[in-house]
This record gives sequence, structure tokens and C-alpha cells, in this order.
Amino acid sequence: MAGMAKATGRFTDLMAKALARHGSGTAWLWTHESGNGKGGHCHLLAHVPADLVPVVTALQRGWLRRITLRSYRARVIHSKPIGGRLGLEAGNPDLHAVNLEAALAYVLKGAGPEAASQFALERLEPGGRVIGKRCGTSQNIGAKARKTKD
Repeated sequence: MAGMAKATGRFTDLMAKALARHGSGTAWLWTHESGNGKGGHCHLLAHVPADLVPVVTALQRGWLRRITLRSYRARVIHSKPIGGRLGLEAGNPDLHAVNLEAALAYVLKGAGPEAASQFALERLEPGGRVIGKRCGTSQNIGAKARKTKD
């Protein structure tokens, strides 16, 4: 649990470098949670271009093995496109937007009352005890980038 922030940083670094090798950038946000029966875990929403999803999918188990120095256990990584299928953002943007909002709300379910009110979050649950950083974003969508854009 104590090394989860470092592991998440390493995972996102490996993902960004893999995408960069294929000429793509990315953006992500993550949150850490813990609790009885679910242990310490990370929820990560990342932009991966549809044509590079197979690349990331093929590499992510290896990244996890390299980071944890443990063999991969089934269902540790649960990865799927927003809305359940690639291309939904182009084929049905309204449905994609609804699914994206639901995914973001799920990741933010441990938010405090002020953030819950600001973003109209209805599902709130305690995120459990987390040692280290609870959440973060890639620099290109972080606070400094948002402030610079305004």
C-alpha cells in the first residue's frame, strides 16, 4: 500500500513512453482506494487512441510484473473502453458522453463534500485509508496546465 503512488507513477510513465514511441500523447487521471475485501487498488482513466489500444493491452501486464516484481494474477487489470467499445466517441458521441460521465463519477466516488457538490456527484463512498497521494493527473491536464490555459 505504501508504494502504490510510486507504482502508479511508474505505470503511467511506461504507458506514456509506449504511446510516445507510436507517435501519440496521452492524458490520465487516477485515484487510489483501499478497504476490507478489496485491498489497495488504483482506478486509472487514460486516453489511449483506438489504434493503440492493442499495443497498451499487450504491454500492461508486463509493466505490472516489472513494477511489482510479482507474476500477474488474473483480473488484477480490468481495462475497457468508455461505453464498452472502441469508437463510441465518434459513432455515438452522446452515449459516449453519458458513459464518460459515469466512469468519471465512479472514479471520484471518494470525493469530499465540496467537490461532490461542485460536480453533482451522487455516489459517494469512503475511499479507505491511503498512505501517500490519493489522486493525481498527467501534467498536461493538471492544475498548472489548466491555470495556464485560462
